[in-house]
Amino acid sequence: MPRIAPAEPPYEPAIAAELARIMPPGVPPLVLFRTMAKSPRVFARMFAGGLLDKGPLDLRHREIVIDRTTARLGCEYEWGIHIAFFAERAGFKTEHVAATAAGPGDAACWTAEEQALVALVDDLVDRRTISSATWTQLAAHFDEAQILEAIALVGYYHTISFLCVGLELPLENYAARFPAVPSAD
Repeated sequence: MPRIAPAEPPYEPAIAAELARIMPPGVPPLVLFRTMAKSPRVFARMFAGGLLDKGPLDLRHREIVIDRTTARLGCEYEWGIHIAFFAERAGFKTEHVAATAAGPGDAACWTAEEQALVALVDDLVDRRTISSATWTQLAAHFDEAQILEAIALVGYYHTISFLCVGLELPLENYAARFPAVPSAD
């Protein structure tokens, strides 16, 4: 049971219009979105600054950053939604999905540029800074606008992860679950 009950229809007109705009046809609004709708101000700001639109990173790079960030922060809710909606479109195979959730940043399934993005996420989550080595990797593969976008995505999905985990949102029934971690037996 979430700590704040999600809004139920009928929604305020502005919220109903935004939910209709962002949700795929036939998919009910996410629990996260319905919960944020309990505060129209927070809801509006979430979408105004949400980075939900197309930016300078391609879908695959965006999803690496988003999925690694949410997984590293223990947010199965948001990670699972992104895997369900975007993993196939981003060209992720089973090993890519697993590598976003756990494993080293230099996993063999990632290209050098993808490893740079994973290193960025890991640096920011673990140390709240970007090491010189990671910056060098990023600069070798991405321009300034792309690097800024990647940093902003980590920050935005850090906030989203805090909301989901802090509110104890129940997982969507269609969302992916974190892969099982093999036992050390």
